[in-house]
Parts: sequence; C-alpha cells; structure tokens
Amino acid sequence: MTILVREAAQNSWDARRDDVPGVDFRLSIGSVSAAHLSAWRELLLRNAPMDGHLPLRRILRRSDIRTLTVSDRGTSGLGGPTRADALHSKNHDFISFVRNIGEPRDKELGGGTYGFGKGIFYLLSTAGTVLLHTRCDDGSGRLQTRLIGCALWKSYVGKDGTAERRYTGRHWWGDVSGGIAEPLVGDEAAEAARKLGLEPFEDDETGTDVVVVDPILEDRDSQEAAQYLAETVAWHLWPKMLAPSNGRAAMRFSVRCNGLDIPVPDPESTRPLDLFVAAYRKSRGEGGRTLECRSPKKVLGRLGLVKTVAPALTPTAAGLTVGVDTLVHHVCLMRPAELVVTYHRGPKPPSELLAYAGVFRADQAMDEIYARAEPPTHDGWNPQSLQSPENTFVRTTFRRIQEALDGLLELGGTARGGSAALALGAASSHFASLVVGVDGLGGASDFGSSPRDQGGDARGAKGGRHKKGDARPAVSRTSIEYVDDPYLDQYKGETVVVQAFRLPSDGIHVVTANVAVLAGSGGRETDPPVGADQPVVLGWQSRDGRFVTDLSPQLPGGEGTTWRVLVRPAHDTMTEVLITSRSDADQ
Repeated sequence: MTILVREAAQNSWDARRDDVPGVDFRLSIGSVSAAHLSAWRELLLRNAPMDGHLPLRRILRRSDIRTLTVSDRGTSGLGGPTRADALHSKNHDFISFVRNIGEPRDKELGGGTYGFGKGIFYLLSTAGTVLLHTRCDDGSGRLQTRLIGCALWKSYVGKDGTAERRYTGRHWWGDVSGGIAEPLVGDEAAEAARKLGLEPFEDDETGTDVVVVDPILEDRDSQEAAQYLAETVAWHLWPKMLAPSNGRAAMRFSVRCNGLDIPVPDPESTRPLDLFVAAYRKSRGEGGRTLECRSPKKVLGRLGLVKTVAPALTPTAAGLTVGVDTLVHHVCLMRPAELVVTYHRGPKPPSELLAYAGVFRADQAMDEIYARAEPPTHDGWNPQSLQSPENTFVRTTFRRIQEALDGLLELGGTARGGSAALALGAASSHFASLVVGVDGLGGASDFGSSPRDQGGDARGAKGGRHKKGDARPAVSRTSIEYVDDPYLDQYKGETVVVQAFRLPSDGIHVVTANVAVLAGSGGRETDPPVGADQPVVLGWQSRDGRFVTDLSPQLPGGEGTTWRVLVRPAHDTMTEVLITSRSDADQ
C-alpha cells in the first residue's frame, strides 16, 4: 500500500494540468453495493478466463467485493490513441498506462522514470484486475469519457478451437466489436460507469479513477487500512501539502472509508513531520546550505537541518515503514519534483530526548542523474547503478550530508565528565536553544555563551546580560558562576531543566531562582493567562546528592562547591532561569 500511494501520486503529479490550480488526489476504500453487483458480474464475467487462469470469477461470485479507488482531478486523464499500433501521437497516456510497459518518462522534471509504478495496481488486487475510468481531451479539444477493464496475471497455455496457444496473462474488457478490446467511450462509458457505481465526472472535469478489485490490505480491516493510507500520504507526500504564502497547495489529499472521511495528518502540526517541514523551509531560505562536489565541480542541491529536544515518539505503522520509530535522526531526500524519495538515516543522537531532521533537495540541473540512481520504486539513490562521474555525484551527496550532520551534533569528545546525567547534559545543551512547541515537554532557553565569555555575568535567556535600566536585581559578578549550559534530565519520573552553578565565595548564600516563560519576542511572560502552566522550581541539589526544596535556601559557597537547580518547565514553552544570591555580608 505504501508503494501504491507513492506511485499513484507520482503518476497524478506528472499528469497535472497547467491551467488548473492544483491536483486533487483521493483514496477510497469501499465495497460493491448489492444494487451494483449484478452489473459487475454481467460486464466482467463476459469472456473472463477460467479460475485456473485468473481468480476474477471466484471473487465475483462473492457477495462482499471490496474495492480501493485511486482518483485524481485536475490532471489530463488518459488521453491519446487507445491502441499501441496507432500512428505516433504527442499524447500517448492511454497506451502508456493500459497497453505498454517500460516506456521512459516524457515530462521534464517529472517524478516517474520508466512507468513500472502502474504494476502496483495489479499486484495489490487479489484478482489482478482494475477498472480504468478516465476523462480526457479526445485530441480535438472536446472532453471524452473512457472506461476499460484490465487484468494482469500469469501467462498460460489454452485451447483456441482445436489448437493450443500461449496467452500472455493480460486481459481487457470493453468494446470488442473490432476484434481488439477498446475502451467504452462517451455516453456508453458514462452509462456503464453509472451501472458499476463509479463516481461520475463533472461537466468540465478531467482526471482518472483506478478501481482496484478486492485489494490486499495486509491483514488490516478497512478502517485500519484507510488510517494507514492517510498516514502514508502524510509521510510520503507532505511537500505537496504545503501551501505557499500566496496560493493553494500543489496537491490536495483525501482518504475515505465506506463513505466516511479519514483525516490526513497536517504535516505542519504533526510530530515529527513538522521538523521536516521546518528543515524544508530552512533549505529554501538563508539558513540552508548548498552542497557541492569539488571534483568534478558540480552543485548537488540544497540542505536544511533543524534540531530539537523532544520526548520519544510513539511509533506508527507508516512511520516504521520509512524507518522512523521513537527517534527522528533522518534526512528526507527529494528531487526537484519534491516527492519524497526516502528518509536517509543519520547518526543516532546519544539521548532519546534529542532529535534532528533534514531535507535535501537535488539541484534541478542534477535531476536526471538522481533519477537514474533510483530503483523502479523510486525509493532510494543507488550510486552503484551509475557510471562515473555520475556515481561520484551521488556518493558525494551522502558524504556532504554526513559532514553537515557531524557539525550539527558537535558531540565528538566534548562530553563533560561526572555522572551519567551530566554527560547527557553536555549533549543536550547543544539543543537547548531550540525547544519550541514540543508536545508534553517544556525546554531550556538559549542561555548564551559560557560564564567565562560573559565575564561572570548572571544569565537569562539570550545570554541574559542586564541592560541599562533593567528592573531585575543587580548581582555581583563574583556571586554566581554558571557551569556550562542548561540541559534536560529526569527527576522522579519528570523531565526537568537543570542549571549547574557555583558560589565561589566562602560563607552562606541565600539563593533564588527566578523562572519564567520566555515569550516569542524574547521578553518574559509576566502576566500569563488564567490557568496557564508555569515553570516551577523543584529544588536544589549538591554534588554529593543533598537535595533542598526551599524556594530561597541558604547554601554554602566556596571554591569547588557546585549546586544544581531543578526546574519543571511549562508545557510547550521555552523556560528562562535566572539565579541570584546574596551573602551574609549583603544582609
């Protein structure tokens, strides 16, 4: 079913009309109603091969015939000649889909390459049979409806009169008055489609419906299969779902099951697809980087990367199919057509609280090379299938992506010593400034550079240096020394933000942590909405494990004395932590 979604959507995208704003792509699981069952049997049992040569007769004898219909609108439909031996025509969509196999693509920057994707429709049918219902230009500027049944099964030897002959296993149902099965056309096609219960076309609509007879749903019931299809659409087609600022999305998707709509996840608000959306937008903007091959010199494409702190994902069937389980550490590869090729797995971060996502979009001038590196299912780039120098370009692409990921993570040999929690903190700190909109988890804000870079200043969000006129308490430069950056940890089953600090001067210090939600503008949210979640100081922990829960405890200072403040962050926010102290002398 995954291949069906990918290949069918790719076919629809390649068949898009330039004069229509976007393509409508629909998937619908249903069944043949009792009112239409007799028409199915009448039309498809006529001259059908025996059960030993095609399972269709056996399936049509059942009272419950399930269907999976793949529809598109805003496409050109299957136009052109209907016979493969017809004179050359500029439009040969019908014969390419119905008659021929293995023709190279003829649309610049299209997603498909050799047309093998249409075979998935037959493979997904237990009967090896589909119905094709299409509306297209008949070549003279007029719209024409066409309907034909097609089957693809094993070849066999059968009797033709008294002699035996080999049959290819390919069968068609339609108008056989001329000795070759041609599609029903015009009013005859529309009437037959009505009897079969197929959706009619509007007056000015063009497009195609492919009805898969008795689809293989992979041990899922209809509802589960429809849900899987909806999630698969999101995972594989999300770039086409993004609406530009001044127009409609390139493609619009819908999934139905027995007449009821199944929501397709919105990639901009669904974890972890929202990370890939952010990476895609970064690749298109100033935050992206251009990847190049140096020898021979060639621009390969654009890469965008984002990183974040996030709770572990709940695996889904569609996510597992693309290799994403509880943690995102992948780069989405795509060609200029912006259809997902695959999710390339990168190095795994050291903690399940850390995640990153990337998008690499091939340069338009390189499209043919990446297309030739794809297998028939278009779900990978294989340099070994290319000759030099083309294989060098693909290998270099993966090398440049790896180099970018190494720079993103910056984990090589820099982890702090100490407990396991502190080691985790070293890795987490690289992600601290990026915790925004994480479902069920608060996060640390960007506390800027280290204390030695700031001259020992107390810190808040964005470096936290106090500006002139700042109403916050003045703090001696020597009273607080922050130890590295804040990080995420676990305390009694809760995710907490931890900031380590030192009180360098001897004596007892009264310490306070001022915590607040950091607003999008960089300011503090001092007047939160009624009932809104707020960050809370849970307590103070010494290096030897002593834990103090007072809000303003008296803590001993001196050389080598390190404490940690533990803050429970507010959900879906960035949290600012500012530590202040006063000594006995100040009092």
